Amino acid sequence: MDKKTFPNALLLGEVAAVLDEGREAIISPTGNSMLPFIRGGVDRVVLHRTPDVAVGDIALVYTDGRYLLHRIVARKGDALTLMGDGNVRGLEHCRRADVIGTVAEIIRPDGSRRKPGKASLWQALRPVRRYLLAFYKRVLI
Repeated sequence: MDKKTFPNALLLGEVAAVLDEGREAIISPTGNSMLPFIRGGVDRVVLHRTPDVAVGDIALVYTDGRYLLHRIVARKGDALTLMGDGNVRGLEHCRRADVIGTVAEIIRPDGSRRKPGKASLWQALRPVRRYLLAFYKRVLI
């Protein structure tokens, strides 16, 4: 099976349209910002529209002219703060209206599916995340 790659602006614009129709979309994220829970270029994610989002949800957002698939780490009214699980610093901010969809399932290469958790323990480990991620990248990948 041939693999085709499309620019984010084109592909994720179409994903937004599909989600607006009430359907789900499956995408293959790239990058390492969601390690260890989502492996870029390896795992796929099932996205769906949700009427509301909460802290701990993994959201696809369009903000500051780019698309991000990161976890919501704080919410104050309509304002959201996001951070990739594989990041040790750096937060993004957006509005609820910037959320395109949320991750309903993570699909592993063997076809198994799992629901994403809220990663509250992982968030609590933020001060030592740098060391855990270094171990993961060097030993487990």
